[in-house]
This record gives sequence, structure tokens and C-alpha cells, in this order.
Amino acid sequence: MRLRLSSQMERLQASLFFVPMAAVLSAIALGLILLAVDSGFDQGGADLPLGLASTVESARALLSTIAGATITFAGIAFSVSLLVIQLASSQYSPRVVHTLFRDPFNKRVMALVVGTFTYCVIVLRSVRSALEQSGDPVIPNLSVAVAVILGIATILATVAFIDHAAHAMDISEILEKVRKESVDHARDAWAVADPGARRAGPTEALDGRQCVVRFGRSGWVQQFDADELLRWVPDGGIMRLDTYPGRYAVEGAPLCTIAPPPADMEEVEREIRAAVTVGQTRSMRQDASYGLRQLADVALKALSPGINDPTTAQDAIFHAAAVLAELLRRDPPPERRTGEGGRRLVVPHRPTLDDLVRLTFDETRRAAAPHPTVCIYLLEALDVLREGVRSTGLHDRGNILVEEAQLVVAGCEAANLLSADLALVRTAYDKRFGFMSPGIVP
Repeated sequence: MRLRLSSQMERLQASLFFVPMAAVLSAIALGLILLAVDSGFDQGGADLPLGLASTVESARALLSTIAGATITFAGIAFSVSLLVIQLASSQYSPRVVHTLFRDPFNKRVMALVVGTFTYCVIVLRSVRSALEQSGDPVIPNLSVAVAVILGIATILATVAFIDHAAHAMDISEILEKVRKESVDHARDAWAVADPGARRAGPTEALDGRQCVVRFGRSGWVQQFDADELLRWVPDGGIMRLDTYPGRYAVEGAPLCTIAPPPADMEEVEREIRAAVTVGQTRSMRQDASYGLRQLADVALKALSPGINDPTTAQDAIFHAAAVLAELLRRDPPPERRTGEGGRRLVVPHRPTLDDLVRLTFDETRRAAAPHPTVCIYLLEALDVLREGVRSTGLHDRGNILVEEAQLVVAGCEAANLLSADLALVRTAYDKRFGFMSPGIVP
């Protein structure tokens, strides 16, 4: 149940439909409530404060104008949103679209616009003159006054939306959103590392009779519920998860292996599949590598011949270093978990810290080899990360950073740079790493 709620929350946060739909329903309720309140006031408006009274003609004109204007604003808002998403996808990376979909400001503005339109339509249909139906005029003065307030708020919100959309194309803001979301999930799921703690040993093997549970559908593995998976392991048994969030699942591929096989295999397969969420897109909730993947993609896109924007690459490199710094100070979720009755769950395929470092820098340093300035940025980011792990006593985690720095220089040497440009990169390396030998971190 917890995993299903988490998955639903993830879908709602990425949905552009849910918040506007809730606003439409709220607007209908608000319109009906205010119309009921209005029915207790004198239709001439004598018992209303000055300025709230209106005539049938003015009420209809106001409501029609506000409804027409807001639905026009809605078209502008949706068009601008799609334009921003398209430009960000083509200019930076299709992966950053995930972050733009989750922007709450855009959803709130859209909700206000469509809600105001719906409210005006509900109120407009109740306005009647003395020549219609019962012969008694119906002028919902309070409801019309609220419509005017909502109309003004919609105009201001639309202006704010256009301003927000313009700033949303600032690459630093996009990267900062990715960094913040990645760091928040890392802090939730990863514990602060203890420099004196012993690291986990080799993964235990499965012996004896085994059974394999396979995926029932294809898609990205988003989350899994370890407690729920342990429930379906026989007492004294072991389950090895053959996948991990961030990997693509192919229907029929192994999901997990259980030893010994449970008695009711059909029910166990159904419950295990329900404990592993498979969706159409990747999610950051249990996938620490996804934020780094987005940031690395932005750097690669910036270094492509069609874009050729080293400054954006620099921005992406240092935002990725900020995420990686948080991960290097922490330990990933345990590879082995135990439950009641001696049940064990083994998760051997999660990415290691070395894998995350390589994901962050390998592709970028290869693309940056012909760009000495970007290579210097890479060396600076690696040096900052090395200083960070050294300050926390996690010296062993700096070895891979030194290796990456050496590969940055080797890539520049193989790129046939001008001697003066290559000298700049070598000087930057010597300044930060030159006193080290491979595999040694002071």
C-alpha cells in the first residue's frame, strides 16, 4: 500500500491535469455556495456594501468578459508551457522535461485560470432579468463581485506566469531544480557515512532449489518495497533482486530469484510484482543515478557541435559535482536486509559510488577532450570532491576521483591540442593532483 501511494504521488506531481481538474471542481462548488448565499440578499443590492451591487446587464457583461478573457489566458498559458518544454528538450536535454513537468507554479496558474472560467460560467447561468422565467430578476451580486476579484487575480497570475516561464529557460534554474531534487532524495534514502565502519563483504550466493519471478510488463523500474518483498520469502530463505530502480525491465526478464521456492508460487509472483513499481519514465525516489544522468546529459548536449556552449557545460559539471558530493558523504541503502524468521533480501545490482562517479564524468570528459577550458573545469570539480571526501575521513572514496583526473589529462593529450592549450590543462592538473601517484589519496 505504501509503495502504491508513493507511486501515485509521483504520477500526480508530474501530471499537468490533476491540479487544474481539482480547481474546476472547487470552482463549481464555490459558485454554487455563493449563489446560495446570494439568494439571502436583497436583489436590489440595498443590504450589500457600496460597490458590490450590479444590474442584470452589468453582471452578464462582467461575467462574459471575465470568462472570455480567462479562457484566452488559458490558451496562452498552455502554449507557453509547451513551448518552454520543447525548447528545454531541444536546447538542453529531453531528460530535464521531467523537472519542468513537476513545476508547481505552472500548475497553480493553470488551475486559477480554468477555475475562474468555470466559476464565471456557473454564476452566469443563474443571472436572470424580470422578463425571463418566473419574472423575478436574479442578480447574484456577491458572486459577481467574487468573479471580478478572480478575474483581476487571473490577469496578475498570467503576467507572473509569463515572467516565470521566461526565467524557467535559464539553464542555471533548471540545473538547480535537478540538483535540489536529487540531493533531497539522497538525504532521505542514504545514511551519513561512518569513516570507521566496515564495508559490506561479497554478496552471499543462493544454494539449493531456486525459482525465478519474472517481470509481467516492460518499463522503467522506479521503486521497490523491501519490507513487502521480505514478507514473501520463506522462513530461512533468501531472495536476490535481479534488478534495481533506474534499470529498464523487459517483460519476461528475471525480477528476482528465491531459494527455496515458496509453496504458493502463483500468489507470491503476483505480490512480488506489485511490490516493484514499473513505469513509463525513470524516477529519482530510489534512483540516485537519474539526477546525475540528467546533469551529465546537459553537459554533453552543451558540448555537442550543434550547441557548442562550454559555459553551460561548466554549469552542469558543477551542479553534478554538488549532487555527487552529497552522495560521496553517504552510504547507499544496504545491499542485504533481514526480516523475521531469518528471511534475507539481497540487492546486488545497485550502482556503487564508483559507478556514480564514472556516470558523472566519463562521458563528459570524453566529449570535453577537445575543449581545454572545460577540461580545467572538470579538474576543478574533481579536486573539490576529493577535498570533500578527505575532510570527512572517507579517503578511500577519493581514489576514483584521482583516476578520473588522470583520464581527463590523458584525453586532452590524445586530442591533438595545441601545445599551449595542453600546457594549461597539465598545469591545472599539477596544481591540484600533481603530487599524487595513482591509487594514493593523502
